[in-house]
Amino acid sequence: MKVGVVGGGLAGLAAATGLIEHGARVELFEAAPVFGGRLASWPDTLADGTTFQMERGFHAFFRHYHNLRSLMARVGATRRLQPVPDYPILGPDGAAESFRGLPRRAPWNVMALVARTPTMGLRDLLRVHARRAASMLAYDAALHARWDDRNARTFLDGLGFPPQARRMLFEVFAHSFFCDEDEYSAGELLAQLHFYFLGNPEGLLFDCLDAPFGPAFVEPLVEWLRARGATLHPDAPIQTIERETTRWTLRPEDGARTTVDALVLALDVGGLRALAASSPDLALDVRHATSARPFVVWRRWLDRPARPERPAFAGTAGWPLLDNISLFDRLEDESRAWAARTNGAVVELHAYGVPPDAADDDIRSAMLEGLHALYPELRGAGVVDERYLRRADCPAFPPGSALRPGVAHRADVALAGDWLRLPYPSALMERAVASGFEAANHLLGRAAVTIRRPPVHGLLRRGLLRRGPLSRV
Repeated sequence: MKVGVVGGGLAGLAAATGLIEHGARVELFEAAPVFGGRLASWPDTLADGTTFQMERGFHAFFRHYHNLRSLMARVGATRRLQPVPDYPILGPDGAAESFRGLPRRAPWNVMALVARTPTMGLRDLLRVHARRAASMLAYDAALHARWDDRNARTFLDGLGFPPQARRMLFEVFAHSFFCDEDEYSAGELLAQLHFYFLGNPEGLLFDCLDAPFGPAFVEPLVEWLRARGATLHPDAPIQTIERETTRWTLRPEDGARTTVDALVLALDVGGLRALAASSPDLALDVRHATSARPFVVWRRWLDRPARPERPAFAGTAGWPLLDNISLFDRLEDESRAWAARTNGAVVELHAYGVPPDAADDDIRSAMLEGLHALYPELRGAGVVDERYLRRADCPAFPPGSALRPGVAHRADVALAGDWLRLPYPSALMERAVASGFEAANHLLGRAAVTIRRPPVHGLLRRGLLRRGPLSRV
């Protein structure tokens, strides 16, 4: 079987891996010059002549991302993962939360977090809507469906958490998926609270790669695929796909033609919508596939270091247009070497769910205001160089998003990507890889590729308080 995989991000690379391991021939097409999608990196040069790899921003490799780690293990990339000791959330006026040292299982993790949070007291607990709070521990697909037609703000308004606790503990989740509470499905919020915290037996701390994503993981995986016979086409956007008798013909921008027996469409939402419009033979229904607001990645090379006690990574809450801060000189080897040589710092700022009409100068100003309030020693630092990226290619999960398609489109066409509906909770890089493996299995016609679905004993498929018999996945 010859399979055309359209899209060379994590989902497409995972699908290609599963297919080629089980005897398929793979032609992989990627519109960008480099593979990896939102995990790609590319060479660049600083004003001082230093060469480096630029990326689409810091990514956290959570420890329950079992499918992602399985893909990484094929090329030894898991050896490059290093633990980040804490996941703090920093707010105005010294407000802070930490997920370090919490028990890993519900309800003990919830009880410990609430007991030590400075933003919630006993009187506040008495005002919390007990039934709604308990429903979060009773998560299952029916709860997701029941809340999917309402937004996250509706659910959180009825929960009764004090405003500051809500901002520190819940707002971060919505923003992590590039959404405002008004634009985010309450069902999806509950699924992700369950996947990352309430039902995650690995805990909420995470690891990071100690080198840029390309050389540490993506490039070795690309070479691994090539060595096993895959044909990879970078810088080759597919313009249209046509059905010819029992096969599919892909037409890239350069006019060449490739005919295949089956397809994996592993594009982001915008790319899939464009392909659906130009390829009526695919008969793709993309009405429920939507893109989120833009996000910004701003990496700056500064002439002075941050104070030693600053966390390498910190989420933020309550700071307009600033969602996290990463000190790359404490995370990646390239940045660490530059900072050691110059006694400087490499600082990356992220803003998620940016209003589409926001001016870049206003975004920069707001991000700096938050950084200087939280890390005041960096105020007035000289800027050696900087890179500012503004993109709008992440998926949105608005109310009604459970209607978005799943992996199986037809017998010889599968979809893959972090925006798809899967039959179990998953998100971000893990959802991308899991969907790629699922797509390979769909086309192979059997469960050939091992997929680590959320285990029942980890409470990931069902919440602690959900009654009824449990069955294995």
